[in-house]
Order: sequence, then structure tokens, then C-alpha cells
Amino acid sequence: MANIALRSPQYKFIDIPSSGVLSAKCTITIGGTLRYTLTKNVSPSTGCNFDISELARDYLDITYASNYAIDHIDIVTVVTTHPQVNGGGTAVATNTYTDKGYEAYGYYSEGSNPTVPFASGAQFLIAPQDGHSSLRWQIYVPFGVAGYVGYTTSSGVFSMSSYSTTDTTASGQGNICTINRIDCTKYGDGRKITFINRYGVQQDLWFFLKRVKSLTRTNEKFQSNTLEIPEDEYADYTKSNAPVKVFNTQGKQTHTLSSGYYPETANDFFKELLLSEYVWMTRPKEQDDKSEETIPVIVKTSNMTFKTSLNDRLIEYTIDFEEAFDVIQNIR
Repeated sequence: MANIALRSPQYKFIDIPSSGVLSAKCTITIGGTLRYTLTKNVSPSTGCNFDISELARDYLDITYASNYAIDHIDIVTVVTTHPQVNGGGTAVATNTYTDKGYEAYGYYSEGSNPTVPFASGAQFLIAPQDGHSSLRWQIYVPFGVAGYVGYTTSSGVFSMSSYSTTDTTASGQGNICTINRIDCTKYGDGRKITFINRYGVQQDLWFFLKRVKSLTRTNEKFQSNTLEIPEDEYADYTKSNAPVKVFNTQGKQTHTLSSGYYPETANDFFKELLLSEYVWMTRPKEQDDKSEETIPVIVKTSNMTFKTSLNDRLIEYTIDFEEAFDVIQNIR
């Protein structure tokens, strides 16, 4: 069973012999239910590929989980060849693929059909910091904060390793992830951004320094007729009744967060954040700043210049996040 990255194309192949086959059929079963049946008419002595990634990804429901449960779908793809066109006749040959699909993606340089975690063996499901052979996996967390970091076993089973408020390491299948504790009390408690990384699991990225919240309002206007024409007097209007009316007023809040100082080896964390399609921010509640809530946000920042210790000395990123909903509740 393979762990496949559904944000990249995933091809399922079957060989077409020199004679006796005129079509190929592909059935895609997701979560035990047959969802798709595809057919192709083929030429002799070729190969036939079906890309299942976008079809399967439609059934992958990504939600924020406070226990960092990992969303995936079970996929069984059966590709058969047939002696007649449009999948007619008894199947000549059958290829069966059994996979688990994740909200993950491979890089162009890694080639086609990427599988997670993109390398063999047990490892943590975060970008490795290859410049540190003895500290390959590291995360950066405030003092007194607990959390999770994903890992996979040597047999490809995904799991989460929890760490307490005082732990300085997390373990997963014999590997160690170093937890670097950062003091952010000078600027408050920091802001936690959680995103689905390229491995398809939730990952935390803390922004330790200055933060700015802003509000952008939008509305529409129309000219209203406020003239009053009584039967026995001249026409008049009420000065307190505005002739220009405002409607459809709505607001969007944006949070500008400063990361604080990270090492150059953590650049891939910010890269994966910008490329993620599922991002959440944990912040104080609007009505009660003594408790917190996790809300969906959109990364407004569209470009990032990678910083290095040689060019920039101190590596700090400022990123804009827009709340993924309107300020005034308008869900109907």
C-alpha cells in the first residue's frame, strides 16, 4: 500500500499488448464505495494511464483537528484491459492499486507519482534541516507550550508524536525531533499558525514578534429619494434622513505577523506555509480575550524572498493573513 500525494498527478498504468485489446477501464473505489468508472479506447503495443489524483482528492475532507488527527482516504484502483471498445467483453488483464491518499504534493524534481514521505524509512513529517546531520528535525515552540509533530513508521504508517509543555524533544519510530524553546514574552504569547504541509499533515509554525491587526471595510451605496410631498404643503425633506444610503457593508480582518528570528535551515517551513491551501490561526476570541479559538485564514502574502545568514544575518519573515470569513456573520 502506497501513501500517495493527491495534489500531484497520480497515474495508474496498464500495458496494452500487440493484439486482442481495444480498450481499458479504470474503476476508482474510495472508502469502500465505487465512485468512478473511466474507459479509454487504446492502440496496440502501447501503455494506458489514468490520472486519479483530482478525482480522488474531491473526497478528501480536510478539517482542523485539535488532536492533529491525520485526514486521508482509502483508494482502490482497478485497471483492466478489454477485447472490445468502450470496456466491452471479459477483462483480459487486471492491475490493482491499493493506496492511502493525502493532501500532499511532490516537487517537480522528485518526478511523477510522488509518494509520502518522499524518502525511504521512518522519519518525521516535517521538512528536514539537512544542514544539521545530528539534528535533522527541529521545531521552534514557545516555553510552556505543548503540541504535536507528525511522523511515519518504516512501514509507512502515519502517526502523531505529542510533546508536553516542558519537553525539549519528541520521538517517533526511533527518530528524535529537537524542540527549540523560544522566549516570546516581550511581545506577548506569540501566534500559532497551523497549516497542512507538503506531507499532508498539520504542522505548527510560530510567529514570535510584532503583530498588527487591520480591518478593511467594503460596502455599496445608492441614491434614495427622501423628498416628501404632502397634499396641502410644499415639498420638503427631513435633513436627518440621508439621501445616500449604504448597504451590503462587510469587513475583513487581516493579521500581519512577524516570525521572529529563525535559522536559515527553517526556510522550507515558510515555503510550505505559502504553498498550503489549508491554514488556521489560533488567537484570542474577539468577545473574550481570556480564551482562544482557532480560525481559518488565507495567506495573503504571495511572494517570499528566501533569506540567508550570509545575505541577511538575521532571518525574519513578515506574512499577512486574512481571516477566511467576513466580520459580520452572513452564513445563510
